[in-house]
Amino acid sequence: MSKPPNLPSRSPSAVRYVIGLGGNLGDRTLALAEGLRALSGMGALLAVSSLYETDPVGGPPQGPYLNAAALLEAAVAPRRLLEALLVAERTLGRVRRERWAPRRIDLDLLWAGDLIVSEPDLEVPHPRLGERAFALVPLLEVVPDARDPRTGEPYAGVLAGLPPARVRRLGALAGTAAFSRDGAAPWGLGVEAARNP
Repeated sequence: MSKPPNLPSRSPSAVRYVIGLGGNLGDRTLALAEGLRALSGMGALLAVSSLYETDPVGGPPQGPYLNAAALLEAAVAPRRLLEALLVAERTLGRVRRERWAPRRIDLDLLWAGDLIVSEPDLEVPHPRLGERAFALVPLLEVVPDARDPRTGEPYAGVLAGLPPARVRRLGALAGTAAFSRDGAAPWGLGVEAARNP
């Protein structure tokens, strides 16, 4: 994916978030496409990474995951975005029974630029981001210069320091060209977000 220079925000209150998408049950590609469709209703999708097939980390024995990342610009607080992501997961068939169990869809709030949030059930950046190649590789595809806001360390350096992991690039998700950073289209989060043509 080509990366244009940093684009100015469309809204003074908008935040650029990176959302990790993943799943390993059923039609994994369809689940990620539906996840992207849900994200498009929460803000402006500025970029979508390639699809990556990865081995599961933790939990019971299970099949490989498809993973991707999306750069989302939204005029909404992280707590509100997390709530919208959880609703989208449930709507798309996510059932939470066991930690790190197989799932149809996972929508994780991974990173939000310089923003740091530390609450009992919400941490930004994601508390295990620096340990997970399956999340860092797609994140760095949509934001190559991303840094850990707590330490200032580039995530590319963090990734280079991780043990080898199987993260196999499969190519673009069909239909995601419309979500490239070059051709971003505005979408709103419900009725409260202003649409900026």
